Amino acid sequence: MLSHSLFRFATTLYLVGTIAYVIYLFFPRKWAYRSASVTVLAGFILHTGSFTSRIKTAGFPPVTNLHDAMSFMAWAITGLYLLVLLKYKIRVIGAFIAPLALILMLSAYSLPKDVAPLFEPLLRTFWLPLHIGLVFVGNSFFAIAFAIAIMYKIQEHQLKTKRMGKMYHSLPSLDVLDDINHKALLWGFPLLTFGVILGTIVAQQIRGSFFSEGKSEIWTLLVWLLYAILLHGRIYSGWRGRKAATISIVAFVLMLITFFGINISLQGGFRFH
Repeated sequence: MLSHSLFRFATTLYLVGTIAYVIYLFFPRKWAYRSASVTVLAGFILHTGSFTSRIKTAGFPPVTNLHDAMSFMAWAITGLYLLVLLKYKIRVIGAFIAPLALILMLSAYSLPKDVAPLFEPLLRTFWLPLHIGLVFVGNSFFAIAFAIAIMYKIQEHQLKTKRMGKMYHSLPSLDVLDDINHKALLWGFPLLTFGVILGTIVAQQIRGSFFSEGKSEIWTLLVWLLYAILLHGRIYSGWRGRKAATISIVAFVLMLITFFGINISLQGGFRFH
């Protein structure tokens, strides 16, 4: 299928872009950045083409299984990175975003790509694709916040220990990193919130209850609560810097464990929340 071929080409370009970005992180040369940005952008375009082909073939958005879930999140993360790059002109962010997108793509590559028959009728309605899209785009903003938090930790450590490594001059200032982290959370949290609300509507339509037998929705609510506490702390309690970065990392890791760990162990595949 065309969508599968485009997916493979996109994954290859993400791999090349990741390597080039890592080179740029330690050896900031223009050729490395240009190679990285061009290949990641080309990969994103092919990835978009893969989704478009999938929609035309299947007749509904590609959000039906764990393969599609990982692929969609990688696509959203990459797209958001390109937007952040346009706004902030911080090239080195790609060295932390591209590897995450690549890991998702490589993981998705080995998973079954067939549409789950149980979901197909519901996918032709409006609510499920919107629910999944909101949750995944929200999580993609959290991925940006996670990557920025990692950069913050690295830069803070270099300043604190006064050991300025090769990454020191490539990374932005702590204030800039903290600002981007905050804005990513401000965008991601409302999207996740609306996605969870729509998830309750979809769950009621399918099984008459929000909670499933595995109670994975409880973990989803815990992730939401942790981000709510973080955002409340940033806005009303002045949480900045190290504390905000640490919670951003913990919350995103918990989100990954919740989504991939629980969904795979309980269902053997993707399920909505």
